[in-house]
Amino acid sequence: MSTFSYHIVSTSYITALRAILFPPTASNTPGLVHAECMTAMTLGSNIFSPSRMQLRKLILFAQWETEEAIDTFLTKKKLGKDLAKGWHIRLQFLRQWGSINEFKIPKETNEIEDYNSPVVAVTLARMRLMEVPRFIRWGKPVETLVRDHPGTTLSMASIRLPRTVSTFSIWKSLKEMTEMVQGHSKVPQPKRHFNAMKERDRKDFHFEFTTLRFKPISEFGEWNGVSNYIPKTDFQKN
Repeated sequence: MSTFSYHIVSTSYITALRAILFPPTASNTPGLVHAECMTAMTLGSNIFSPSRMQLRKLILFAQWETEEAIDTFLTKKKLGKDLAKGWHIRLQFLRQWGSINEFKIPKETNEIEDYNSPVVAVTLARMRLMEVPRFIRWGKPVETLVRDHPGTTLSMASIRLPRTVSTFSIWKSLKEMTEMVQGHSKVPQPKRHFNAMKERDRKDFHFEFTTLRFKPISEFGEWNGVSNYIPKTDFQKN
């Protein structure tokens, strides 16, 4: 079964730009299925704020044939060595909604038996450029909902101009993530995500879109001085 990974690192403008323009591919990176290189955005910040676009914060989301391929990339490839200075998480695929052509998503889906187990959600979208203003109007409230939600330990957004946008979030439990999606969280304006999805169903913002759910396997390095974003289950605590 393939493994996914999500990487974050603060680097130079040159390194980030090179990765965006010349991302790793299956032809030049052994064991890689597909990778998306993006730069970070601050969830919920003003669209024209300098903090919105964090051009030196490089994000890579990738699918690999094996975990060993990730290790080889991080130790042998120049971009991999740069990313190894940051933080990354390895992920086991559970479910998909929608689709993105470049990834080879397994047809089989999996379920987490324990509703209190941690999960990771990744969204990836190719924007319809004429729909960007409408997307911002409906999407920004969802960003603040996820950013401020007590059920997340880490939440990020990223972009590769002009069309690709993505979000990433680690949830303390499947229960808390599901309640957020369905609009049942005990937070102010809990239906922000639910309402945005209804609007997307009415008229899509994207020409490609997927939501992927994962089980976190392991994490490496630090981000913002933290190295343990994956919540420990009761079994692990004991």
